[in-house]
Amino acid sequence: MIPALAAGAKTPSPSSSAPSVSVSDRSPYRGRFAPSPTGPLHFGSLIAALASYCDARVARGQWLVRIEDVDLPRTRPGAEDAILAALERYGFAWDGPVIRQRERGALYEAALANLFASGIAYRCACSRRDLDSAPLGASGERVYPGTCRNGIAGHRANRTQNAWRVRVGDATIGYRDRLRGVQSQALSQEVGDFVVKRADGLVAYQLAVVVDDADQGITDVVRGVDLASSTARQIFLQQVLGYPTPSYLHVPIAVNAAGQKLSKQTRAAPLPASPLPTLLAAWAFLDQPLPVDRWHPASVAEFWSWATTAWSPSRVSPAATIPVVEAVGRGVGQAV
Repeated sequence: MIPALAAGAKTPSPSSSAPSVSVSDRSPYRGRFAPSPTGPLHFGSLIAALASYCDARVARGQWLVRIEDVDLPRTRPGAEDAILAALERYGFAWDGPVIRQRERGALYEAALANLFASGIAYRCACSRRDLDSAPLGASGERVYPGTCRNGIAGHRANRTQNAWRVRVGDATIGYRDRLRGVQSQALSQEVGDFVVKRADGLVAYQLAVVVDDADQGITDVVRGVDLASSTARQIFLQQVLGYPTPSYLHVPIAVNAAGQKLSKQTRAAPLPASPLPTLLAAWAFLDQPLPVDRWHPASVAEFWSWATTAWSPSRVSPAATIPVVEAVGRGVGQAV
């Protein structure tokens, strides 16, 4: 059960700059893989799935699958079934039932009500066009200038569709990434008050993932480094909602020859029907060794038998991006 926000809770102070204490230090390991059903899994998805799966199994922990479909307009018919079928074909075995965000609206609304009642969340009538002139933060996102922080004024007061934002105050959030070391972000300078409920009525990803991780008892989050810029916001929400903070490990993301992240938007190819060569390529991408030079497992089962005992996150490259062709050239010998 997710704890409710204490009455009179306040925005975290600058003391939040100290790295958060990981819940994984005191609880059995529970990890997760959380794809969005916007298309089929591709090689970039496989890297995150493999890293999180091996990390959980090496720790003798649980590995959960969650379908992150809170952004309903972006979901594609049949994508969820295709994702789960691909995971099974590639030999992943998850613990417990698959969780779907579209079925969890009551949990999100309860968290929003707590934030609003405490005064941390407020309504914002700014459109994207209103924010076009806002400064850019280090991650390339617009830094919200606080236009509606003290109330909706002027011509915006007549707008019926309002987003909800949370006041970040002067909070600086620090945490220790298991691969990248101590990280810190001054929220007011890099993102500003951020959205937790969109103007179209949908709960924002940042809040949904925090509520889900707390409700599922997730102790360790292993995911692509492209999501690292969201981590401080998520820890901020964990703190103001009274949730524990998981441990975080952000692995490199795969890019194509043009330097673009592999994704549905860049037309990344779906995972091939034959799993073993692609699993080996993902293993090589993550700088994980095979037991002897040029040894290749003969089956998917043999691969997992090795991988779930040999996984070593300390070997993963701290680089943010790695070209797929470079990973394939590390001795795998087959294209993905």
